[in-house]
Amino acid sequence: MTSTDVRAEAVAAFPDEVVTYAHVQYLTLPGLAGEFALITLDNGFDHTKPTTFGPQSLININQALDEVFAHTPAVSAVGVTGKPFIFSVGADLKAVGVARGRDDALTLGRFGHQVFRRLRDSEIPTFAFVNGAAMGGGLEIALACQYRTLSSGAAVIALPECFLGLLPGWGGCTLLPNIIGPDNAVKVIVENPLNQNRMLKAPQAFDLGIADAMFDSADYLEKSLQWAVDVLNGDVKVERPDFDRGSGWDEAVARGKAIADSKTFGEAPAPYRALEIIDMARTGLTPEGLTAGFAAEDEALADLVMSEQLRAGLYAFDLVQKRARRPVGAPDKGLARKVTKVGVVGAGLMASQLALLFARRLDVPVVMTDLDQARLDKGIAYCHAEIDKDLQKGKIGQRKANRQKSIITGSLTKDAFSDASFVIEAVFEDMKVKKQVFAEVEEHVSEECVLATNTSSLSVSEMAADLQHPERVVGFHFFNPVAILPLLEVVKADQTDDATLATAFSVAKSIKKSAVLCADRPAFVLNRIFARLIGTTLQAFDEGTPAKVLDDALEPPMPMPLFGFLGLVGLPVAMHAAETMNAAFPDRFPISDNAKRVVAEGKANMVTWGADGVAIDPELAEVLEIGDNPLTREELRTKALEALADEIRIMLDEGVCAGVEDIDMATILGGGWPFFYGGITPYLDREGISERVNGKRFLPKGVASLP
Repeated sequence: MTSTDVRAEAVAAFPDEVVTYAHVQYLTLPGLAGEFALITLDNGFDHTKPTTFGPQSLININQALDEVFAHTPAVSAVGVTGKPFIFSVGADLKAVGVARGRDDALTLGRFGHQVFRRLRDSEIPTFAFVNGAAMGGGLEIALACQYRTLSSGAAVIALPECFLGLLPGWGGCTLLPNIIGPDNAVKVIVENPLNQNRMLKAPQAFDLGIADAMFDSADYLEKSLQWAVDVLNGDVKVERPDFDRGSGWDEAVARGKAIADSKTFGEAPAPYRALEIIDMARTGLTPEGLTAGFAAEDEALADLVMSEQLRAGLYAFDLVQKRARRPVGAPDKGLARKVTKVGVVGAGLMASQLALLFARRLDVPVVMTDLDQARLDKGIAYCHAEIDKDLQKGKIGQRKANRQKSIITGSLTKDAFSDASFVIEAVFEDMKVKKQVFAEVEEHVSEECVLATNTSSLSVSEMAADLQHPERVVGFHFFNPVAILPLLEVVKADQTDDATLATAFSVAKSIKKSAVLCADRPAFVLNRIFARLIGTTLQAFDEGTPAKVLDDALEPPMPMPLFGFLGLVGLPVAMHAAETMNAAFPDRFPISDNAKRVVAEGKANMVTWGADGVAIDPELAEVLEIGDNPLTREELRTKALEALADEIRIMLDEGVCAGVEDIDMATILGGGWPFFYGGITPYLDREGISERVNGKRFLPKGVASLP
């Protein structure tokens, strides 16, 4: 079969491709002998549908290069740029997901290399004018060009493939180490993706050496073209750094492996395959080195495309890119009321974080109330300090900083909420206290003001039951730290009406949170999962399982060790949730007697960390009562994961959320589960635990796994 036939098969296998076109213009530029061929990548949509590469798109780029190179010697140079605000965000992941076998993936990888290498090997100079977002294959086509400029306004520059379970397979692993050095390449290819898919802004990418020049976005293309002419005429000399090909390269690769070990526990092959190719790249950009590196990328890409981890990663990507933006069960957004002022009951750390978030995102007046002036002053001071940090980092200007500070105020009385349209309480997690707060607030607000509670586990329906207008009460459960974690659980109480619910979802979108609709069941979604997990493991601790075994047993799939998680949450908070769940379901949510003793002693955790790892806090040795029936790591791991599979099935039966996808989304966006697990249920399916406990998988074959 010829390469043309193979490409035709690839196009036929992916009929839903959003095709990117490669439009060619021939420019006559002052000072340049000959024409400048400018290729613009454009899929015909605005910036809300970024340009991607599928089989037909690659064919279009290849044909554009055929046309341009046929015009030589009239053409003196070639440039590649993108539509407004977008250079290209790389391979169309839908095309990756429909690959039927390893040969499909191998064909797509080789064809991408074939097209992009024409830019690297071109006898006439090639330029990439990165005018906007450049990710994955989009950045790789820029790296393939011989020269690169970058718009200072480009907000997203990244090679995020390892985040999903892939690797940069169209030249990134081979070219980037030789352009910016091995350590910086490890940062971009491995470290950033495995740290919650961290992206680079244009100045950061330029500082790393990804581009040869950077220009303001206002007249970016004009300046880039002039710079290209200056390069061609010899008026600008582009010097490329040389890198240590020995111990420095070894150290960079070793650092990358340490990062991969700590973030993936050796369970995700993608970063390790990427590091192997980065290691190979030390031979440089010779024809032989490129051929070997690109072939290794093709083989690795083909293996990874047909891996369980990638399919789980694509499922997770689809959840956070699509389902999170269109929450299942949300009422018609036309029912939402406009929010013109926000009230926050409380001025502690959580309340202050909420006040700051509303001021930043909604840009409306925010008033906090608390019991005394000292607490109010402390809360407002926290907000001001965080705004000053944004100003110092250049995230906002002085005018915006002044505006944000001015709209955050405090009051000792709740009549400050009289003109508020949305009031949220963030007070102590006690039903009596919260009911009293809402009763006091209701005396002052309008009948249409939404009353939201940030409770993590208490019944929203009970909280609203005694109010005159219980229909305007809704759960609005954030996760700490509020500014970072994107998950927001929107809880529909028994009485909550559609207008209130629609307003809650509208506010969630405005403050840039991913909302999941939850029924008013104990602990809602994520905290219920964690409560079952913690209850099971701490019961094993009471019965004699060593602290180190507990700490290690659930890593993976938990994103951090158990006691590290308890330290982050705080044992008193975890125990409060445990007590709530025990009251509701005593047979499934035991309370650890030792945890109760530790909280009574005023401690936030029961262990310390030393050179040998985690151990029981010696100050608690006489307080704790440990049994003599320890579990091994595998026994505890099995018991805990089976408990999770059981609890998730029960949650689905109860209708806690619309579907298993919302549970997975919650574990990813609120619990930090890595993308390559796809959330908790694909992991339980893959390990065979779902079928063993429930008699069936949570997800059909092919949804978050290979068909």
